[in-house]
Amino acid sequence: MDNVFFNLIDSILTERESFNRIWFAGGKTQPPQFSYQVNFPRLELVLKGEYVNQLDDGDNGICQISLMAGDAIYIPPNSWNQPSWNTECSVLSLLFGKRQLGFSLVSKTKDSPKFYDVQKHSIQAWTGHAIDPILTALNMLATEPQQQPMDEHLLQALLSYTRNMLHVPLHQSKNRTEDLYQGICIYIQENFHRAISRDTIANRFNITPNHLSRLFRQQGHMRLADYICWVRIERAKFMLRQYPFRLTEVASRCGFIDVNYFCRVFKNKTGRTPSEYRAVA
Repeated sequence: MDNVFFNLIDSILTERESFNRIWFAGGKTQPPQFSYQVNFPRLELVLKGEYVNQLDDGDNGICQISLMAGDAIYIPPNSWNQPSWNTECSVLSLLFGKRQLGFSLVSKTKDSPKFYDVQKHSIQAWTGHAIDPILTALNMLATEPQQQPMDEHLLQALLSYTRNMLHVPLHQSKNRTEDLYQGICIYIQENFHRAISRDTIANRFNITPNHLSRLFRQQGHMRLADYICWVRIERAKFMLRQYPFRLTEVASRCGFIDVNYFCRVFKNKTGRTPSEYRAVA
């Protein structure tokens, strides 16, 4: 991890001694197009400005909220939120994968079509640590009507775990190849619905396309294209089980431009057509 970014994140987490408001996102209602929904838990911390979101607020359905500096959103696996990015804000996202911990720091100026600061890094996560029961408790708390004061206690425990993780690379030798591979996996899981390719991913991580292909053969024991396809098909299976989307919309939300191609790939990978899978799911 870049030392400047490392020090910045460590400082942010150390200073976050309390939260003004904590929101929990749900996933029961159909997510709007271009909402952010992945299969691992996330925590978003508002550092400055106003961060406007739509989210599933449990019994209240879809609502719009405005978060200010000091507020946070916890998004359990397969729940969703949809930032508008129309206001000036700076947001730090923590992404808790099974084998990696991702960091995404994004800053935006009001009325600007582009982000002026986007930094993404990831590190390997510990296994067999207290992180699993903390996340399990937060996921359960998201469905409870009464969340205070346990919500703040659990988030503080989560930040403490994250700070400890940040210091591991300073004192232990790191497998940079493994970190790079896990970071790319997070990136694909975040962007599977977009038109990503070997060239665009390689450019994002400042490596050559050939290096990227070798990385997936050596670390993942599969081709890059197969991994992207696997992520997209797994998301399609979830959407077919969870929501009554038309097949064209499932295909679009999962990164398939053509619904007929989506149906062929889905049957090839699962042995069933999307409609057949939905019928028995």
